[in-house]
Amino acid sequence: MEPTVPRRGRLGALAAAVAGALLLTACGAPKKPAQRAPVVDRTAGVSPAATPLPPGAENAGKPGYYTVRPGDTLMRIGLETGQSWRDIAAWNGLTNPNLIEVGQVLRVVPPAPATAAAPATTVAPAEGGATSTNAVTSSTVQSRPLDAAPSANNTAPAAASEELSFVWPAKGQIVDTFDEARYKGVGIAGRPGDPVLAAADGRVVYAGAGLRGYGNLVILKHNNTYLTAYAHNQALLVREDQNVRQGQKIAEMGSSDSDRVKLHFEVRRQGKPVDPLKHLPAR
Repeated sequence: MEPTVPRRGRLGALAAAVAGALLLTACGAPKKPAQRAPVVDRTAGVSPAATPLPPGAENAGKPGYYTVRPGDTLMRIGLETGQSWRDIAAWNGLTNPNLIEVGQVLRVVPPAPATAAAPATTVAPAEGGATSTNAVTSSTVQSRPLDAAPSANNTAPAAASEELSFVWPAKGQIVDTFDEARYKGVGIAGRPGDPVLAAADGRVVYAGAGLRGYGNLVILKHNNTYLTAYAHNQALLVREDQNVRQGQKIAEMGSSDSDRVKLHFEVRRQGKPVDPLKHLPAR
């Protein structure tokens, strides 16, 4: 008589037999190669989008052109190059002088006239243009330098013939002296409301407070060589594109964007700051 195997034991033996058979089948079956996700070259046949060059980039480095740097405004470029920001806007066809970009190359000398008898062109002031406390009220502004513009090849003779005799723009003690790297003019102390005078005949190419660090500022262009700047005023008495005479009161001394009442006075020769004391009479 065969021994009786408990039912649970028979089931365990059957399960073990089935597992063994499956193991033998798996070992004997050929292995399929591992399936990997396909690698797709998404760059094949795709060229990177060409980055457009800034406007005027083809003129970078050429005489008479200026490459816009971070922090530049059209007013500051005008001061650095000795030109009116309105003229620069007209020469470059800028409808909004606030919209310039880093790397953009701007013409900063007058274009050669097509004919000697060509009339002066006009440009309408841009909507929402440069910030100014004394906006120009005329509907058009002539795009012209103060005098006949020299060509790019004969600026040196013109500069030699355009030397000026300046007068002091204000009375008062010199409190800041010229340093081309740190202080691009002289500081003349005074009291609020003291008169600020035009150092020479000229045309107002800027009158406003849109140039950081200068407060209420007047810039005069005297000829193709010289430009003067009068900063930190409490009131401006002239408007852009106005002609002024030497000794004319153009502003009242103040402390706008300054820690004290003073006139910051600059002389720029072809856009480069020079020591005003070398151009003013001794006193």
